Amino acid sequence: MTALDAAQHNNLHQRVNLGTRIVFLIAGLSMSAWAPLVPFASQRLALSGASLGGLLLCLGIGSLAAMPVTGALIARFGGRSVMLCSTLVVLAILPLLAILDQIWLMAVTLMIFGAGLGMLDVAMNVQAVEVEKAARKPMMSGFHGFFSLGGIIGAGSVSLLLSSGLTPLQAVAVVMVLIVALLLICLPTLMTERLHQPDQPWLVIPRGWVAFLGLLCFILFLAEGAVLDWSALLLLQSPEMSVAHAGLGYAIFSIAMTLGRLTGDKVIQRFGRYPVMLTGALAAAAGMTLAVILPWPQVALLAFLLVGFGLANTVPMLFNAAGNQHDMPSNRAISAMTTLGYAGILSGPALIGFISQWLSLSGAFLFIALLLLAVAASARLVAR
Repeated sequence: MTALDAAQHNNLHQRVNLGTRIVFLIAGLSMSAWAPLVPFASQRLALSGASLGGLLLCLGIGSLAAMPVTGALIARFGGRSVMLCSTLVVLAILPLLAILDQIWLMAVTLMIFGAGLGMLDVAMNVQAVEVEKAARKPMMSGFHGFFSLGGIIGAGSVSLLLSSGLTPLQAVAVVMVLIVALLLICLPTLMTERLHQPDQPWLVIPRGWVAFLGLLCFILFLAEGAVLDWSALLLLQSPEMSVAHAGLGYAIFSIAMTLGRLTGDKVIQRFGRYPVMLTGALAAAAGMTLAVILPWPQVALLAFLLVGFGLANTVPMLFNAAGNQHDMPSNRAISAMTTLGYAGILSGPALIGFISQWLSLSGAFLFIALLLLAVAASARLVAR
């Protein structure tokens, strides 16, 4: 390879790397843009708490329905087509979420929105695995860091636009323009190859090593969902914590996770996958435990900071492992593992609620800490 060829190859790799990061940013933006609209939808539809909970579940149902077949769609039509179509679905649905005033229409729309997000999630992770393989160095954490960054930007920007006096539809329109601009930038860099898998059915049940990785992913997403749904209530068990500040636990967790992922590739390259996976799971377990056993709000907030940094790189390393195993094609493995992970987020609130009723909320968090210790015990297998 001549110096010119090497320079051209390096330039192409940089563009593909940037394009992949932008796709993750789009996914984070799209998903989080819905969160500030939830109170408006609840008010518009005059929903009770139970009805709102059922409505929000529709998004997850749509994602879980679409994720298992996305691997087959990538094999038949290529990753670029799947990522483009799923993003267009999300763009078409976003304005409807801001204006629909009938609950059954909103339920169906949220299912379609969830399906688009689920397909995009699987396809972008398949792309990320291929880019990381070509680079021959850790990159997955950085990609997931852009997803987390997109989540912060999306929720923050829509909230800011709404607080400045814009209507939900106007706020969504601004985000849509940003997503379209980002899509036009990254589209030429997305993979177009179709995978020749003629004997594979549309739906493949995970087996062997992939099933085990899916179980670990379930645990990690369950832990993340626990912080999202229950950290505020755990903090409110302290008489020193006010309702107005109870949401700080998840905010600190999210910032720590984003920073941990954006710096994670260099950390993995410096210390190796096994030490990072092991210390990450142990740190998350320690954070969950500290949040329970030390009742002071300041300590609990630091504990959620520890959980965020601990979990930051564990899920990206599972995607790396799924993309490099040989039990299943990587597109099918990532599809299956993502489905199991999202099942953890969906079932998390109910599971933790059940354990809380049986033991206590503190007991539920300690149970998750034990599960995270099981992830730590599996670190060497994941990093092999």
